[in-house]
Amino acid sequence: MTDGLFIAFEGGDGAGKSTQVGLLRDALEKSGRTVLLTRQPGGTPLGQQIRDLVLHGDHVAPRAEALLFAADKAHHVEQVIGPALAAGDVVITDRYTDSAVAYQGAGRDLGAREIHDLNMWAVDDLVPDLTVVVDVTAAEGRRRRGAVHDRLEAEQDDFHEAIRAHYLAMAQGSPERYLVVDGALAPDQIHDRVVERLRVMGVLS
Repeated sequence: MTDGLFIAFEGGDGAGKSTQVGLLRDALEKSGRTVLLTRQPGGTPLGQQIRDLVLHGDHVAPRAEALLFAADKAHHVEQVIGPALAAGDVVITDRYTDSAVAYQGAGRDLGAREIHDLNMWAVDDLVPDLTVVVDVTAAEGRRRRGAVHDRLEAEQDDFHEAIRAHYLAMAQGSPERYLVVDGALAPDQIHDRVVERLRVMGVLS
């Protein structure tokens, strides 16, 4: 299923992932690659319904939240990501399974191993070729988001710092699959670091 290239962008809310996703798409398309941009949750019609329910609806119990996010990922991989990779495309996703492990496993304290195993089952063990973690502090993320927050963004800074710490721990444990970039850098500087890593991987010249 992975004839193409699979890249995920992760990080706390307000880190600037969406900007980096767009910059990388442009760079890869200029190199001649076919690129699919997507996001989790919300990369399918079902996923958008789950996104609206979990992020913008009433209270959702933590375990139910974890299961809904896993359902989104299972459907997304089968319907969107898997076919694109099989066609040889580059798939760039704004969030993937690491978000679940960080947010529900660490942030909600449901157990990182349990949430990891649930999500690996949901996506049939499909992992990105590269995961870029755009790292910002909880305070900086809150400053960038301003006054508008969804259910998860509205959580206190200790919740977001737990998430940040877990992202960094995951990256430290598998440096061959992760790239951590300082989200305080200018967007072009962050992009340059991503491009440099893809050149090392032989994806860009």
